[in-house]
Amino acid sequence: MAFNVTGVEQGEWAVLRVSGELDLMTSPVLRQRVHDVVAEGHHSLVVDLSDVFFCDSSGVGVLIAARRLIRSCQGRLRLILPDRGAEDGSHVNRVLGALGVRRLFDVRPDVESATAEDADPLSA
Repeated sequence: MAFNVTGVEQGEWAVLRVSGELDLMTSPVLRQRVHDVVAEGHHSLVVDLSDVFFCDSSGVGVLIAARRLIRSCQGRLRLILPDRGAEDGSHVNRVLGALGVRRLFDVRPDVESATAEDADPLSA
């Protein structure tokens, strides 16, 4: 599966849908898309990682950098990591948890809940 990042707007939220492997070769693409979205004036960002089946430390680094960038703009960042249970949960979810950084992110199970104002984040 090829790496791909597509963007849509949903209300006040910019939604980046990421698919494929988020690694050393592909993470600069996501980093640039996040910067482009912020430069366009969007400070409410959802990164949909539902279709990311592999993530290495460079991918995690991009997510942490995106968090830092959005926070510097007093914006909001939400990640979509589907809650499929402990056995077959999202690879990205497991990686973030193993590195101890999942708690840094506002994680939602789908786009609808990520772009809703009244939704509660998933527990860490």
